[in-house]
Amino acid sequence: MKEQRQSKILSLIQKQEIETQEELAENLEKAGFKVTQATVSRDIRELRLTKVAGKNNAQKYVALANYENQISEKVIRVFKAGFVSMDIAQNILVIRTLTGMGNAVAAAIDAFKHEEIVGTLAGDDTIFCAIRDIEEMESVINKFQEVLNS
Repeated sequence: MKEQRQSKILSLIQKQEIETQEELAENLEKAGFKVTQATVSRDIRELRLTKVAGKNNAQKYVALANYENQISEKVIRVFKAGFVSMDIAQNILVIRTLTGMGNAVAAAIDAFKHEEIVGTLAGDDTIFCAIRDIEEMESVINKFQEVLNS
């Protein structure tokens, strides 16, 4: 439950400009998660979220990108927890996830910042991952396999 909740948090802050813990808790409640302020606070700390200036100088939560470009253990856990399978359709890597984990796994993929990946498009349980060039497909698959096997 914790990993699913934290996956949802990553998905929410990527899609919306969430300014407060209360706003985050409300969005989690709407998504079906029963949370307390203490739980939200702990999740923010564990996910290493921080606030940055958003639209109109309002603050919003974002996931801290480690300046050494290392991927946090939480992002890797989200990827591993939600991943089911992958298949190739020309330069599109089609990734299947557990139901409800598509956006969170796509957010994890985006956090990997692989330059071969042009972008991701996520549904409830499927992600289309556009690879810049079909010749780079094997490299991306190998990188994903490394994460899955770590």
